[in-house]
Amino acid sequence: MSAVRSKLVAARPGQAVVLLERARSVLAEAARADTPDERFALAHLAALRTAAAVVAERGRPASSRRRLVSVWVLIDVVAPEYAQWSGLFAASAATRAAVEAGARHVVPARAADDQWRAADEFGHLVGTDLGLLAAPLAS
Repeated sequence: MSAVRSKLVAARPGQAVVLLERARSVLAEAARADTPDERFALAHLAALRTAAAVVAERGRPASSRRRLVSVWVLIDVVAPEYAQWSGLFAASAATRAAVEAGARHVVPARAADDQWRAADEFGHLVGTDLGLLAAPLAS
């Protein structure tokens, strides 16, 4: 891991905090969503922003700076302790993309609620680990 860490490119200071705040805002919006599809897509977006906060805090591998790489792939490199989360959210990316492309009634209410809870838990875990965030949104 030390070899990987030595080849990381740091982000701007404070960027992780901003990304986590945006993730929390999107997650709150997801909680108020009118449809399961919208709730699912917004919860996934919140998870993406949370993952981006991890990458901002830990740094991005220099080898990935000039090409598009999924944040879930980056998480596996810079923060392997979140691999289970990256797998979960990477697996749901196609569903989010379908909803954003206009698909309707593709997400059952329970799946949307599960996605929301997972994004909330992931955000809380990352915020706690990075020392940047307090309590989860779920009550």
